[in-house]
Amino acid sequence: MYPDFSLSVQYAVAAPDLPRWRLRRWVGQALEQALVTPDPRAGQPVALTLRIVDADEGRALNASYRQRDYATNVLTFEYGETPDGLISGDIVLCLPVLVREAAEQHKPLPHHAAHLVTHGVLHALGWDHIVPDEAERMEALETRILAAQHIPDPYRVGSQT
Repeated sequence: MYPDFSLSVQYAVAAPDLPRWRLRRWVGQALEQALVTPDPRAGQPVALTLRIVDADEGRALNASYRQRDYATNVLTFEYGETPDGLISGDIVLCLPVLVREAAEQHKPLPHHAAHLVTHGVLHALGWDHIVPDEAERMEALETRILAAQHIPDPYRVGSQT
């Protein structure tokens, strides 16, 4: 696991399939594989908060910060790096959206949640997917991180059964 990170987990809703130990493992795996040499931030401390919310809170946050009036699966607030080198961010998972999407995509909920936690961690580290080349790199890294945890490629149709 990535040696120097802190994770605060907040449950606004019950999420028995997403215990703290599992969320911490997913975050650690994402950090371990994303912050490696030659990334100049390799070895820097990371502090993240992961909040699991209901549809009302997810919708309110998405409307407030993205001007979109619906609950989305994951929102990430990247705060960047402090002068002393701490990388920080907040990740919000909307549990009802995750449950619905996992069912629609015929994926186990933990696999879908692991993907979105990983996706959120990468955003907190400054990764983005607006430009096609960046999207391909980010998706490839997500796929590698998940594969290391024996989770199928989330971008490959039919890979979850």
